[in-house]
Amino acid sequence: MLKFSQLVAPGAIVAQVKSSQRDEVIAELLDSVVASGTVPKALREELLLRVMERERKGSTGFGRGVAVPHVKHKGVTRMTAAIGLSQRGIDFNALDKQPVHSVVLLVSPEDKPEDHLQAMEVIFKNLSKETFRRMLRQSATSDDVRQLLNDADNQVLPA
Repeated sequence: MLKFSQLVAPGAIVAQVKSSQRDEVIAELLDSVVASGTVPKALREELLLRVMERERKGSTGFGRGVAVPHVKHKGVTRMTAAIGLSQRGIDFNALDKQPVHSVVLLVSPEDKPEDHLQAMEVIFKNLSKETFRRMLRQSATSDDVRQLLNDADNQVLPA
């Protein structure tokens, strides 16, 4: 079973994103996965363009303060994710028109659609839980987020 904590690259947790603008937050999270070494730097611009293209088709701000922008690319060899948190909120053009406080960016290999779906399932399973969303939003450091992911994977969080 895929674990949320394994998806999120070391160093790809941004406890306080710098921007409140969707595109800049996505770029910041993409930079964190590039810096973690899980995504080649040479793909950064193309990945960013693809994520933005996806956002233009329909917002990945799913409501309840969360957004899950995602992209598949043939040059990506390993599925990876980044998490960004914003206290003030990001205008993600979310379905419920509310600001987004937690963003999970998922980057997947193009030739592994089953893995991508499984990762999305793990992410949504957790983000659909009120307790998880609240604790994620209250996390002040990347270590807090990492601990929350481990707790969620080990199912030690209250429902």
